[in-house]
Amino acid sequence: MEDVVSCPCALGLATPTAILVGTSLGAKQGLLIRGGDVLERLAGIDYITLDKTGTLTEGKPAVSALASLGHEESEILRIAAAVEKTASHPIAKAIITKAESLNLSIPITNRQLTEPGSGTLAEVDGLLVAVGKLNWVCERFQRRTSSFDLKRLEQSVISQSSATSSSSNHSSTVVYVGREGEGIIGAIAISDNLRPDAKSTITRLQQKGIKTVLLSGDREEAVATVAKTVGIDNEFVNASLMPQQKSGIISSLQESGHHVAMVGDGINDAPSLALADVGIALRIEGQENAASNAASIILLGNRLSQVVEAIDLARATMGKVRQNLTWAVAYNVVAIPMAAGILLPHFDFAMTPSLSGGMMALSSIFVVSNSLLLQFHGHQRKREKSNADNRYQQNEATLL
Repeated sequence: MEDVVSCPCALGLATPTAILVGTSLGAKQGLLIRGGDVLERLAGIDYITLDKTGTLTEGKPAVSALASLGHEESEILRIAAAVEKTASHPIAKAIITKAESLNLSIPITNRQLTEPGSGTLAEVDGLLVAVGKLNWVCERFQRRTSSFDLKRLEQSVISQSSATSSSSNHSSTVVYVGREGEGIIGAIAISDNLRPDAKSTITRLQQKGIKTVLLSGDREEAVATVAKTVGIDNEFVNASLMPQQKSGIISSLQESGHHVAMVGDGINDAPSLALADVGIALRIEGQENAASNAASIILLGNRLSQVVEAIDLARATMGKVRQNLTWAVAYNVVAIPMAAGILLPHFDFAMTPSLSGGMMALSSIFVVSNSLLLQFHGHQRKREKSNADNRYQQNEATLL
């Protein structure tokens, strides 16, 4: 009789049924989850690291200002576009788009070299031209531009960029252009608007007890402005990072016993996405890239708020797994002794084969049914999101 009433099936079904329902529900919400173990890891994270460009911002940058030292601005844009012609970074696309809109003739380049997180170097019209971060461009050439000229160049391009956009809801990145024999000869400001859900997403993550860390290769001033706008504390802001430095920060957090998720969108984020406990990639314009290939979860809706949705789903799924396991263990602990006749001496009760078989079947049905109830999580999540949005709007109105 014990063999009939015992239900190892319930134990075997407890985890896979909940995971199956969770991953299918995620697909309906625009979350591509690569494996059931991803949900388990995501449910336990306590730190989220985020890239800036294309993650907190919309990933649709545009040239907002140009400044030069002794050259026509069109010349700066022309040679910069030539160097960036084969690059895939959003900043490169912004420079090329601007040059094409002005009908500039973009020359053919030779000896192309790209260093992720720093810049791009190529031969244009017989001279090497570098486009990228200030220090990296300076190191490419023997001739150095004076610090006074560099400061004047930076102030000029930043002031022009600020004048073109009065909104505080944008981020401005400055890339420098250098040429062989001259050093740095110009600077280009690239502006990108923050995602409309960036601030609310960071707030909701923090309300869940998750620390938010900003990792960016951009200059400190631009990163600090974005962090302040979305609500990330200064102690969790890291700027001017190389891709390997981002990975180093994630490794340090993991060595300290934390469970870390990384959110990014581009090739510079791929090493960090692969290293984190859970890598989350935004899929921009429906295109596959290095970030989505390295990530455990892809946000097909390209909304930052989907990060919160994924965490809520993971926690709800693991909650169902624990409920199923608790039921399966409790059922077997109680039912097997009953089938063995533990109640017969005192209560004159013995289980019949039909009753034992029925209880065994009902145990499995309970586990499967409880897992299917996870589908109602989507309706509950919508209500919670609506309430959170209402509270956020009320707080904003109070501040105003």
